[in-house]
Amino acid sequence: MFSKIALSVGIASVMAFNVAAAETVRIGITQNNVGVDSYQTTYEKAFIEAANADENVEVVVLDAGGDVARQIGQMQDLIQQRVDAIIIWPTNGQAVIPAVRQAKSAGIPVIVTNSKIADAGMDFIAAFSGPDNIRQGAYSAEMMCDALDNKGQIVQIAGQPGYTTAIERAKGFEDRLAEACPEVKILETQPGDWNREKAQRTMENFLTKYDHIDGVYAGDDNMGVGALNAAKAANRDGIIFIGATNFAVGYEAMERGEYYGSVYQSPVDDARAALQTALDVLAGKDVPKLNYFDTPKITRDTLSQFDKPVF
Repeated sequence: MFSKIALSVGIASVMAFNVAAAETVRIGITQNNVGVDSYQTTYEKAFIEAANADENVEVVVLDAGGDVARQIGQMQDLIQQRVDAIIIWPTNGQAVIPAVRQAKSAGIPVIVTNSKIADAGMDFIAAFSGPDNIRQGAYSAEMMCDALDNKGQIVQIAGQPGYTTAIERAKGFEDRLAEACPEVKILETQPGDWNREKAQRTMENFLTKYDHIDGVYAGDDNMGVGALNAAKAANRDGIIFIGATNFAVGYEAMERGEYYGSVYQSPVDDARAALQTALDVLAGKDVPKLNYFDTPKITRDTLSQFDKPVF
């Protein structure tokens, strides 16, 4: 007996295998935007590997390409296929709610992965599996307070607008910064859309606009290193860079002493946790609504305690 993977960016397709339907569970996953960064690429690979390791699991793997309308269409297609469960990495936590509600009405449990659905949709899901993004933002704020000795002025490069992870990390950061070191002021926040090149351009604009910047908080290390590259090109020294979701480029920048800290998050753990949560739900286990996995702080001082990210 073999597990099955069906890969598609459009309409989900199911390949025939000589297995009895009663012996397998079919799980569909619609992802946010696999091509946007190496975290999502690594997540997809790990998800497929985890599914292949279980002979009783058959999965349909889809990518919305960052397009909300496409993701809604993928959800509707999976519902029509009568998959046993759906995992969704929301492109927009609010806009996908009607499709998630439709799945629930069809008797198909929905597991949200990585980035939460908006609060209005929580009643329609079976569980969430992923990081606590509010806590991650708070961790980054605490590192910023330490690095700046509780005073200074900073800029923030947030993730994709409307995307729950971006919203939550920014909120966690801003709330904790105001509480822990109110003398550190945020000059401005602009989106970097999880993209290193866009974050670099955003930082170039900040450097032109502000003569003095003490620190930069980026919603992930991919954007953080883009900001670092802009500062290096402009010969602006002495700026503290802190991110979240430690990418290999962020880890390497810490090794060089150019990047202060981040939050350690594994896409492999993320993917495996999502699949296992779906299987637990289908098995009728008592699954908490919110299933967070650990994402500790990582700084230049603690770097040796962590393996270099593979993404």
